Amino acid sequence: MPASEVPLTLAVGGVNVSAAYARPDDPTATVVVAHGAGAGMEHPFLRGFTAALNTLGTATLRFNFPYREAGRKFPDRPPVAVATWRAAMAAAAEQAAAHNDAGPIWACGKSFGGRMASMAVAEGMEAAGLLYLGYPLHPPGKPDKLRDEHLYGLTTPMLFLQGSRDTFATPEILTGVVSRIGTNAVLQWMEGGDHSFVVAGFKRSADEVGASLAEPVVAFIRGHS
Repeated sequence: MPASEVPLTLAVGGVNVSAAYARPDDPTATVVVAHGAGAGMEHPFLRGFTAALNTLGTATLRFNFPYREAGRKFPDRPPVAVATWRAAMAAAAEQAAAHNDAGPIWACGKSFGGRMASMAVAEGMEAAGLLYLGYPLHPPGKPDKLRDEHLYGLTTPMLFLQGSRDTFATPEILTGVVSRIGTNAVLQWMEGGDHSFVVAGFKRSADEVGASLAEPVVAFIRGHS
């Protein structure tokens, strides 16, 4: 059974945002999870993903960015998103300390949320590693507008989980980027998946799709513990 969730509130620059913490017995790690640009922390994809992580023995903390909390559609600018990431990681550390959990705390995000996590780490935020659920390397159809410059200075372990049909990351370009980052970065293709990891002709609910990504994430974490 998935662990029960505890609602939390994070203070970010004078505003409050929602978060949800879940902890199985004796978790081996904590994964902090951010949503993508078009959906908040309650999206079934993220709920399915974090519930599956809990079942596999990992604590989780999902959170909203301020724009989503306020009901706005346009994502926050990087300084606000980075500040939110810092608040979420601090909250996860507080929860771990309160339960005497000594496991590592990883940063994970869907698309925009993952890119903002990488920017936060590039600016000094501590994390055991970074887990990208569909890294938005470039806008669809614009492979010349890469969002990769800050990645090359990161030395933490990084897992890129990417759908092979994801229009936000041309396969050969992403392969090259990950190769240039170095041996700390691993690229794992989810065959047939689009940017939401939906596979044509394979009917699954959004929560099932999210849950399917938990095992490779946990395997990567265990390989770096």
